[in-house]
Amino acid sequence: MGLIKDIYSVTFYEKFGQAVAEVHPAFDKQKFFEAIYEGDFTQKEWKDRMKHTTLVLHQFMPENFPQAVLLIDKIIESLKKNKFTDGNLAFIFFADYIEIYGLDDFKTSVKAFVSITQFISCEFAVRPFILKYKEKMIEEMTQWSLHENHHVRRLSSEGSRPRLPWAMAIPFLKKDPASILPILENLKNDPSEYVRRSVANNLNDIAKDNPQIVLEIANKWKGSSKETDAIIKHGARTLLKQGHPEILSHYGLESTNIELSAFEIKTPIVKIGDYLQFHFHLNNKNENTKTVRLEYAVHYKKSKGHLAKKVFKISEKSYLPNQLIKVERNQSFKIITTRVFHTGIHQLSIIINGTESQTLEFELTD
Repeated sequence: MGLIKDIYSVTFYEKFGQAVAEVHPAFDKQKFFEAIYEGDFTQKEWKDRMKHTTLVLHQFMPENFPQAVLLIDKIIESLKKNKFTDGNLAFIFFADYIEIYGLDDFKTSVKAFVSITQFISCEFAVRPFILKYKEKMIEEMTQWSLHENHHVRRLSSEGSRPRLPWAMAIPFLKKDPASILPILENLKNDPSEYVRRSVANNLNDIAKDNPQIVLEIANKWKGSSKETDAIIKHGARTLLKQGHPEILSHYGLESTNIELSAFEIKTPIVKIGDYLQFHFHLNNKNENTKTVRLEYAVHYKKSKGHLAKKVFKISEKSYLPNQLIKVERNQSFKIITTRVFHTGIHQLSIIINGTESQTLEFELTD
């Protein structure tokens, strides 16, 4: 599997240049190609290559922004006609173009987002518009939530997330998400799972700053449909991981008479690159069937010596009265780009319906 930056290859630019030339007679494909590859292009990472492509493309587009947007629509149609749509991520520079050059032209840009997002998602590009135009942009996105195209509807919920990963946060929505709740209300029964999952992600963002709002929505939407119940469950995942009492009660997750025993770490000394191995027994000592959300927490040692907890889900299912099970798990300590491991004493605990058990220690070594 190649690097993500390599989607911007010689072949890509040749095919893209051909598609542009078909609808833009003034376009000089050779000069475009030379401008792309001048300088340190080969050293650029994916995001820098994408931004560079935006800037180079701008040199060959009409100076008038509305005319440039019309040309982008024609280029996209040319790409579709030539069946050059594989790996659509490469074309995110279209959305980036609107973000960079259209911020002062609200009317043209919002129309461009509706068109472009049906080809490549614009969820990152809309963020500066929300910050600049605030309620005016949210009103536009609320209308998008009623659009016939599911990509546009998803943009309304995904683009308005208060804490969209890898994107700029929206402080006023983190503080008060009331203005985007009508968007989520419109989409809670959307026929597209792609859209419903975005609604859940938006709710999960809201829960990090305003848990009570998500709890109120959960109670309001409960039982509306199987799909809506799934949205609530996925949207409350952070609250569930945090063991929030009200959401645990919402799902009837009680830890009374759920007994943990024989909890043991089989590898008390773990080398970076290996696995932590552990097991335990779980017994439902209630007289009736109980739903058990089973998780474990690794308390990672950080660079300053403190511990930081990360929760991992094992399962959530029903246990019969007096049902006893044995659970075995391996937790990887292989080196990954998203986490830095520090040697020393770490901790492990089991979480039963939000209640954390006894804690055991293990040592991570080089």
